Amino acid sequence: MRLGRIASPDGVAFVSIEGEGDAQTAKEIAEHPFGNPTFTGRSWPLADVRLLAPILASKVICIGKNYAAHAAEMGSEAPEDPVIFLKPNTSIIGPGVPIMLPPSSNEVHYEGELAIVIGRPCKDVPAAKALDVVLGYTAANDVSARDQQRQDGQWTRAKGHDTFCPLGPWIETALDASDLEIKTDVDGEVKQRSRTSLLLHDIPKIIEWVSAVMTLLPGDVILTGTPEGVGPIVAGDTVSVTIEGIGTLANPVAAKG
Repeated sequence: MRLGRIASPDGVAFVSIEGEGDAQTAKEIAEHPFGNPTFTGRSWPLADVRLLAPILASKVICIGKNYAAHAAEMGSEAPEDPVIFLKPNTSIIGPGVPIMLPPSSNEVHYEGELAIVIGRPCKDVPAAKALDVVLGYTAANDVSARDQQRQDGQWTRAKGHDTFCPLGPWIETALDASDLEIKTDVDGEVKQRSRTSLLLHDIPKIIEWVSAVMTLLPGDVILTGTPEGVGPIVAGDTVSVTIEGIGTLANPVAAKG
């Protein structure tokens, strides 16, 4: 199932997105998409509604340096264990919403990533059962103020600005995410291209590691790390993250006034 959130003339709703291309339809889900969702009977052509971020997480957990080539380009060794950090949920935006460049930074980078969406409350999940707690997967952009990251010596400010966590376009629930192509382009020029099979710590290991630290709640998002090829974005650019089996998350870039 493709799960999304939309803004329609009737308000905001979770939906199941069905069909392909111009024939896609958004079928309204009653209440929430967790468990066995039920439907209200209302639907809209997808072209007549606006896609929002597919989920509003209580927290966004990120895995740093999870591709060896990216760790190398950042001048560090590949970590033996997952390195985790948080982005605030206020950084989440949906497809088409501008990434706003803060005036306090002169070096903002894109980071295309696969995102895991958690489907039920869980703690201390063993890797062998990790996929049981996954609702699905979506595309993400871990936007980062690289100069602030260097200046602060830790990542909260650099990763935490409003609009620095685009998610979308929807959540794919029926997907084997162990070996998917992930690609990022800026204004049509490919900047990153890799596969999730090259993750240093795979999805089950990530969920085991994170859930040993903190309780995960339905809708929580885990960003699995970015491959090599990160680089700057400037006002006027459009950044697109495309993941095989999911689709493309595209966001324009604008300067914050």
